[in-house]
Amino acid sequence: MLEISIIKCLSDNFSFIIKDTENNLVGVIDPSEFNVIDYEIQKNHKKLDFILNTHHHLDHVGGNEELKKKYNSNVIGSKLDEKRIPKIDTLLSDEDIFRFGNFKFKIIHVPGHTSGHICFYCKEEKVIFTGDTLFSLGCGRIFEGDFKQMFNSLNKIKVLPKDTKIYFGHEYTRKNLEFCKKYDASNKHLKEKESWINEKFKKKQPSLPVTINEEINTNIFLRCNKSSIVKTLNMEGSSELEVFKRLRDLKDSF
Repeated sequence: MLEISIIKCLSDNFSFIIKDTENNLVGVIDPSEFNVIDYEIQKNHKKLDFILNTHHHLDHVGGNEELKKKYNSNVIGSKLDEKRIPKIDTLLSDEDIFRFGNFKFKIIHVPGHTSGHICFYCKEEKVIFTGDTLFSLGCGRIFEGDFKQMFNSLNKIKVLPKDTKIYFGHEYTRKNLEFCKKYDASNKHLKEKESWINEKFKKKQPSLPVTINEEINTNIFLRCNKSSIVKTLNMEGSSELEVFKRLRDLKDSF
């Protein structure tokens, strides 16, 4: 069994502790900070075999050095981030397989937010860790790549099985919802989504995981082919990529 624990870090980050219960292997994905992760490890596991990083930004690797020093963990990340992820040991490329005990994680290279950004996808468990590429109702800002790269990266995730659960890197869901409501106002799925989000926040629970199918129905950045959105933007005759670019620009100043 693959156990997944959601750990809230910093102001709005999510880190994830994963465990192969049969083989007693423990890993952490995107450890934002040392103290919070170390507390959870000491409380529940007493060991940390792997540190997995989706990309090099400090709020996703901030705990790497101290965690590796304390637990002698193997640090996993993109080959393209060899010089940028602290204490990296194992370098992975697109479509490589990372074996975590009984579980196989396929590496999906998703440039856009950063040039070396990767996702960890486990087909058997129907889960994907998307870092800062895909959020609920949103996508990451484009810092090192370009619009086409990010658009293509999102489409790589979009075509995965619809019941795949998405674990993303930040709690941006409520603000993302407001943006989607503004430019996809006729989307009936957003009302259902809003009720679900409000209930989560009322209970002080994180707004994840979500499924690929939910995002296809509600995430405006995965809906650039919808005529109602195109019409709202006055972009009839434009390509999906052009619509995506416009939406990303609007979101940056939203």
